[in-house]
Amino acid sequence: MNLENLTTERRNTNTMNLDELTVKEALLKMNEEDQKVALAVKEALPAIEVVVEKIIQSFKKGGRLVYLGAGTSGRLGVLDAAECVPTFGVSPEMVQGLIAGGEQAMTLAVEGAEDSQELGRQDLINLHLTAEDYVVGIAASGRTPYVIGALEYANEVGAGTASLACNKHAEISQYAQSIIEVDAGPEFLTGSTRLKSGTAQKLILNMLSTVSMIGIGKVYGNLMVDVKPTNEKLVERSKRIIMEATGCKYEEAADYFNKADKNVKLAIVMILTNSSKEEAEEKLIKGNHFIKNTIS
Repeated sequence: MNLENLTTERRNTNTMNLDELTVKEALLKMNEEDQKVALAVKEALPAIEVVVEKIIQSFKKGGRLVYLGAGTSGRLGVLDAAECVPTFGVSPEMVQGLIAGGEQAMTLAVEGAEDSQELGRQDLINLHLTAEDYVVGIAASGRTPYVIGALEYANEVGAGTASLACNKHAEISQYAQSIIEVDAGPEFLTGSTRLKSGTAQKLILNMLSTVSMIGIGKVYGNLMVDVKPTNEKLVERSKRIIMEATGCKYEEAADYFNKADKNVKLAIVMILTNSSKEEAEEKLIKGNHFIKNTIS
């Protein structure tokens, strides 16, 4: 295994003396390095746009978005997938995250898991992957065998595939239909890809999921109108979203929130179109679940 050519493995000439810095100096250096990440992601926006468009197409066909990776990369995919459920009101099946080694690998390293192409392949077989699904393989190094095996299988079944790496000319890019490569420079702490590489991956995953959800009607203006009110804070946020979207008072928002069985989007359409719950449901179906289509 040759890691010499990987940017993520090189020593950062700006941080050679970390063990000699004061806490303040180390924090300033780390912040300076982190500021480079967003600019590196900006360079990859055209590639990210292509992937988002394809994810939207997959969703519209009833397909799923599947993230997979090992270590930090896998954990970030699992995190983004999990957060789609309360934020956009989707089922846990619609966006899924797979990590080499399974659930236990979220907190403990599973020896050898990331080095198995067969394991990546088998995890997608177990998921019953179809041609309607879209798979994003994530690897900071860009060479993780687990990801390569999974992408190979996804291509075999006709699913859409994308790779996300933090090195240019990454090996996993050879196995994906769409390629995202971000080079944010060597890590603050040599080889610690949970730092700048992890930040870059999180920024991009935020884009993939959020903008894809916008593309299927999960947002009205800049409001998360399909939020799942699973706790007291989210119940109150739901009512405020209804108020913001319709201009109504708190009491009316609370009333329609209950009439709509705590479905924020439905409550908004009921108010804006002066409709019953049943009528609002029909309008949303005809408008492909976009609020703007129901009131235009």
